[in-house]
Amino acid sequence: MPFIPALGQSDFRELRRAGAGYVDKTPFLGQLLADPAQVVLFPRPRRFGKTLNLSTLAYFLEKRDEDLSPLFQDLAVWNDPAAREHFQRYPVLFLTFKDIKTLSYETTLDAIRTEVQRLYSQHQHLLKSDALRPDERRHYEHMLLGEISEEDCRGSLRELSDYLARHHGQKVAILIDEYDTPIQSGYLNGFFDEVTLFFRNFFSAALKDNPSLFKGALTGVLRVARENLFSGLNNVIVSSILSDRRYATSFGFTEAEVASVLAQARPDGVSAARPAPLPDPTLPRVEEVRAWYNGYRFGGEVIYNPWSILNCVASGALRPYWVNTASTELLQHLIARRGLGLSSETEALLRGEPVEARIDENIVLRDLDQQPEALWSFLLFSGYLTATAVREELGEVTASLAIPNLEVRVAYRDLFRSWLRRGLPERRHAEALLRALLGGDAPSLEALLERLLVTVMSYQDPAGREPEKLYHGFILGLLVQLEGDYDVRSNRESGLGRADLLVRPRAPGRPGVVLELKVPQRGETPEQALLAAARQVRDRRYAVELVAAGAAPVHELAAVFDGKRAWVKLVDEVLSGAKDGHLQG
Repeated sequence: MPFIPALGQSDFRELRRAGAGYVDKTPFLGQLLADPAQVVLFPRPRRFGKTLNLSTLAYFLEKRDEDLSPLFQDLAVWNDPAAREHFQRYPVLFLTFKDIKTLSYETTLDAIRTEVQRLYSQHQHLLKSDALRPDERRHYEHMLLGEISEEDCRGSLRELSDYLARHHGQKVAILIDEYDTPIQSGYLNGFFDEVTLFFRNFFSAALKDNPSLFKGALTGVLRVARENLFSGLNNVIVSSILSDRRYATSFGFTEAEVASVLAQARPDGVSAARPAPLPDPTLPRVEEVRAWYNGYRFGGEVIYNPWSILNCVASGALRPYWVNTASTELLQHLIARRGLGLSSETEALLRGEPVEARIDENIVLRDLDQQPEALWSFLLFSGYLTATAVREELGEVTASLAIPNLEVRVAYRDLFRSWLRRGLPERRHAEALLRALLGGDAPSLEALLERLLVTVMSYQDPAGREPEKLYHGFILGLLVQLEGDYDVRSNRESGLGRADLLVRPRAPGRPGVVLELKVPQRGETPEQALLAAARQVRDRRYAVELVAAGAAPVHELAAVFDGKRAWVKLVDEVLSGAKDGHLQG
C-alpha cells in the first residue's frame, strides 16, 4: 500500500481513519507510561510531530464509551503488555497553546479562557454527577458560559482534574501542547512578566502536588525553567535533545523511517537506498533528501524533520517546507538586534563549519539580547542549528554547532533577505546597495546603509559594550546576498592583519572589496574614525589577498557607524583628505 502523507493532520484518530501514511511512533507511549517521572517536558523544534504524539497518547489513555482499539492494533504499542494495561483507562485533559500568539496580555488571557472553556465543555457531563457539590456545579456553569476570571483560569486544570478523578474514580492525564508559545509572544511584545507569572501559577496548580494527577506531558520548543516558570515543580523531568537517549527517536524521523517512507511512496517500488534503473521523476533520490533535510541529532540519533519529508513526498520537490511554516518572529528580532551573534561565528556557520559554544538548556529569554550562550542555545533548541558533538565538564555543556542541512541554510539566506526588504522594501534599492558595494560607490553605499539603519535598527541596539560587533554582523548579513559569485570573509588574516570584511570574487577579473568598520570612540569624531579605518586598511595591506586572487578592480572602503548614522568613504579619498589637511588624525 503506498504511503500517502496527511499534511497538516495532527489528530491521530482522523489520520488513522483516513488511511493516511503513519510512521509508527507508538513506542513513545510505552516509554512514557513506564517512565517513573510523573511529569515530562519534551522540548523539540517546531513541526517535529509533538502535537501528533500527544494526540496519540490522548486517544490511547482516554476513558470513553467508544472502543478505539482498531486504531492501535497494528502498531507497536499493542504488543507492549505493560502499556496495554493503561489503554482507555483515564480521564484526559488535552489542551494546546500553539496558536496563542497575541500582542497583549489581555488578548493572551482571552485566548487561554477560550481554551479552558473548550475543555470544560468537553466534560459537561460532570454537571449531572453526584461527585460535584452544588457550589461546584454553579462554578462549572459559569465556566461553561465563559464567565472565567484570571484566578479561575489559573486554577482551572486543577479543579477540573479533581472533578474528573472523583467522578471516574481514576486519576487524570494532563497533556499540554506548545506550552511556551504564549511566553515567547510575551517576550516579544512587552508582557513577559505578566504571562510568566500566570503560567507559573497555572502549571503549579495543575502539576505540583495534585493528588488527581496520573501523568503529565508537556511539549514546547524551549525550556524556560530559569524564569521561575516551574519553580518548585521538582516532579517535572526534561527530555533533553542533547543527552536523553530514551526518547531520542520519539519525535522526528530516523534514517530507516525516511528510507521506508520513500520506498512506500515510489509507485514503482524502487528502493530509495539504491538508484533506479531509470530516473524516477516523482521523488528525489535519498542522497538529495539527506542533504536537504538530514542533520539533526537528538540524544545521539540522526533525525529528520518529518514535516519536510512528508511535504517532499507529497510534492516530489526539494524545497524549504519547514522554514515556510515555522515562526521566525523571534529569530528576526534577534538578527536585527544582534546581527545573529558575532560575525566571525556566523560566517563560519554559513561556510558549513562548526562553531564551539557553551549551551544552557534553561533558556533565559531576557538574556537573548545580551548573552551569546543564550542566543546559541535558542538557535540549537529551535532547530536552526544542530549539535554535532557535545561535551560536559563540571556541569558545563559545550557543543559544536552547525547548520543542519540545506533547508535551514536557505532559511538563513531568506531571513536576511526579508530583513533587508523591511529596510529597503523596493527591490531596486537592495540591488543598488550591492551594486554600490561592488562598484566602490561610497556615496550611494552610505546613503543606502543609513536608510536601512533608520528603518530596521533602534537607537538602543548598538548600545552594548562592543557595538562594532553588531554592525559587523549587520553588514555580514547583507553580504549573504553575494554567495555563489563571491567568498565573503570577516576578521580574515590578510596582509599584516585581519580585515573586518573581505569580498573576494570566485573568478578573476571581477571586483573585490575591503571594508573596515569603526564606531567612534569616546571623544572621537566620525572623520577621525574614518581616518583610523583608512590607515589600518593601507598600513596592514588588507587588499593583498584580493589582488592575489585576481580581483580587478579592488575597492578599499572605510565605514563608520554611530547610532543610525553611517559614513562611508574610499580609503584613497580619506587619506588624500588627511594629507591635504582636511582631516585631522
